Amino acid sequence: MDRTVLIVAASGRALAASARRGGFTPLVADFFGDQDTLALARAHRRLTSGWMAGMQADEVLSALAALSDGSDPIGVVCGTGFEDRPSLLAAIAKRWPLIGNSAETVARAKDPLALAALCRDCGIPHPAVSLDRPADADGWLAKRRGGAGGRHVTSELGRRRGSAVYFQRRVTGTPVSALVLADGRDAMVLGFSRQWSAATARQPFRYGGAVAPAAVAAATAAVLAVAAQRAAAAIPLTGLNSVDFLVDHDAFWLIEINPRPGATLDIFAPEQGSLFALHVDAWRGLLPERAPARSAARASAIVYAEHDIAFAPSVAWPEWTADRPAVGTAIGVGEPLCTVLADADTPDAATQLLARRSDLVLSWMREKAA
Repeated sequence: MDRTVLIVAASGRALAASARRGGFTPLVADFFGDQDTLALARAHRRLTSGWMAGMQADEVLSALAALSDGSDPIGVVCGTGFEDRPSLLAAIAKRWPLIGNSAETVARAKDPLALAALCRDCGIPHPAVSLDRPADADGWLAKRRGGAGGRHVTSELGRRRGSAVYFQRRVTGTPVSALVLADGRDAMVLGFSRQWSAATARQPFRYGGAVAPAAVAAATAAVLAVAAQRAAAAIPLTGLNSVDFLVDHDAFWLIEINPRPGATLDIFAPEQGSLFALHVDAWRGLLPERAPARSAARASAIVYAEHDIAFAPSVAWPEWTADRPAVGTAIGVGEPLCTVLADADTPDAATQLLARRSDLVLSWMREKAA
C-alpha cells in the first residue's frame, strides 16, 4: 500500500513528524518551511502568502498539485488554517480524499449558532452567543468565525467588525482541551491538556502553550470526556480533533471545537506508534480499543519574536526545540520563532522547565541582535 500523504497546514512540522513515526511519507505545504519540516518531508512547498493572510485557494491547490505530481498520495490531511475556509476544503476534496473531516463538518463545527444548538441538545454547558453586538459589552467577547490560535478573540468589541464576527458571553475557568479521536460514529478521548495564553495588548488570548496531562479531578475528567464524546458523535467528527473547555472546579463550559489535528500533537505523542496513524485509521473507520500509553508529563510552547528579525541567524538549536527557522528567514515581531518542548515527571515541573527554555531562546535572539 502506498503510504505517501499530502499535508497542508499553517505549520506542517508536527503532522509530518507524526506521519514519519507512523510509517508514512509526507509531502508538505505550509507557511514556514522551517528546518525540521524540510528534513521530514519528501517534498515541500512554501505558501508565500503568509500565515497572517491565511490560506489562499489558488496557492494551496497549486502547491498540492505540484507535490502530488508523480506520486499517488492516499489523501490530504489539513491542519490548522482551514477552520474558516470550508469552500477551500471542498475544492481540495474534489481532487484528493480528505483524511479527516469533510468541508460540511468543519462548517458545522465552526458555526457558533449551530454549536450552541448542538450543546443545548446534548445537555452540554455552553456560553451564550449572539450574532448581534450586545448593547452592553461588559462580560462579552468578540470572536471571528473559524478563527484559530486565540489571536482573533478580544474583549474590545469595537475592534471586530464584519459578517464573520460573533459574540460570546465571557465565562471563567482554566482552559482545558480534550484530544478526541473519532470515526464519524463513535469517539474516544486520548487525553486532556491545560493551555495558556501568550498575551499581548492587542491579542490577550493568543495561544501560548499546553501541558499534558491536565490537573483535572478524576470525576471532572469523566464528565468532560462524556461531553466531548457526545459532541463529537453529534456533529459527527472524524479523525483527530480537539474540544476546548473552561473548567472552574466542578463546573465547566464547552467553548469551541477544533475539527482538525492541532497544537497538542507533540505533547500527546504516544510511546509507541503515532497519532497520525490513529488519525488515518479513524478516517477509515477504525478506533483503537484504548488510548495509547504515555508516561511523563510533556509541555510545549510557541516562542514569539520580540522584535523584527530580518535574517534568522545560524543557531545551534538544542534537541528540545522544534520548528527551527531556516537561516535567512525574515520573522516579524510577534510572529512564531520556534517551538520549545519539555518533559518532566509532573506537569508543574514540565511547565517550569519550559519557561526556562523559552527564556533561553529569547536571550539568544537578543544576543544575536546586539
